[in-house]
Amino acid sequence: MIFLTAALAAFILTSLMIPLTIKLALKYQLVDNPRLRPHPAHIQKRTVPRAGGLALFWGIVIPLFLFLPISSKTWGITAGLLILLVVGILDDKYHHLSPYLRLISQFLAALVVVLSGLSINFITNPLGGIINLDSLNLPIDFLAIIWIVWVMNMINWSKGVDGQMPAVVMVAAIILGLLSVKFYLSGDLGQIDVATLSFITAGASFAFLLFNWYPAKIFPGFSGSTILGFMLSVLAILAGAKLATATLVLLIPATDFAYTFFRRILQGRSPVWGDRGHLHHKLIEAGFTHRQISLFYLFGSAMLGAAALSLSSQGKLFAGILVATIIFGAILWLNFFGGYSKKPDPDNG
Repeated sequence: MIFLTAALAAFILTSLMIPLTIKLALKYQLVDNPRLRPHPAHIQKRTVPRAGGLALFWGIVIPLFLFLPISSKTWGITAGLLILLVVGILDDKYHHLSPYLRLISQFLAALVVVLSGLSINFITNPLGGIINLDSLNLPIDFLAIIWIVWVMNMINWSKGVDGQMPAVVMVAAIILGLLSVKFYLSGDLGQIDVATLSFITAGASFAFLLFNWYPAKIFPGFSGSTILGFMLSVLAILAGAKLATATLVLLIPATDFAYTFFRRILQGRSPVWGDRGHLHHKLIEAGFTHRQISLFYLFGSAMLGAAALSLSSQGKLFAGILVATIIFGAILWLNFFGGYSKKPDPDNG
């Protein structure tokens, strides 16, 4: 099938681009140096190349034009990715742009792809039927813009541990790809393009995962995480407004995002400024390794993805509420009683 060929092409191109990106990042000082680039969320002490979005950009865009028909949406997706890449490279070079400027760039990327024709025409009512949004007659699809920006930030906030972010994105892209293949086999022929784009994203993510696995040879940076988050959000819309499916697959980072967002607001702080309060930070403090945390996110997302493929809309709602409650409880425990969960140090007798 064409989507498997496209996935292989994305994997090979990204794999070839990453060593070149590492060289460019070292040459032009697009690196994470904790001594020169302090950040409260950093948990590594090595100097590591950033700018991972450069490899991901070409690993996605070239197969996109090779294997998909050229349309206004194709150009819209490419333009959105280019905006995120440029802002991300600037962020890597000048040691953190203002988070508000980065947020504006995300809204701009979302606006560009929405103006190209991407929209959410309906959403499935988990209690039965669908909710038609076309009747609202809005000049711009604000729901699509908010969804795209939300997913980008959720993925961006989930890159604190080596291998964590590309593992989650890879699984989510595969699930959305399989869902599109299912629709294609059921007679929706247009879904073959969505499946192809999904597996392109999965192939690029898998290639990046191999280089980002602990100890990471390269970091995604703002550009890498938002490029992959952008692709997931767009794929969920193209797959037939499967926002609930994507949210269920991404439920672990989504719950962490919601908790972190409101925790910062309740603490009287801006939600866009980073700290060490994410779930992965608390797991590190509890004694878990980078690999263990990344595998937790990977297998957790895979199990939720399997559920998303098999459950009804109502089942997804109930499963999402149940799992989110469990994750939320675990986050609260780690925040308030995490010290009791910490693995004992064998040298402390």
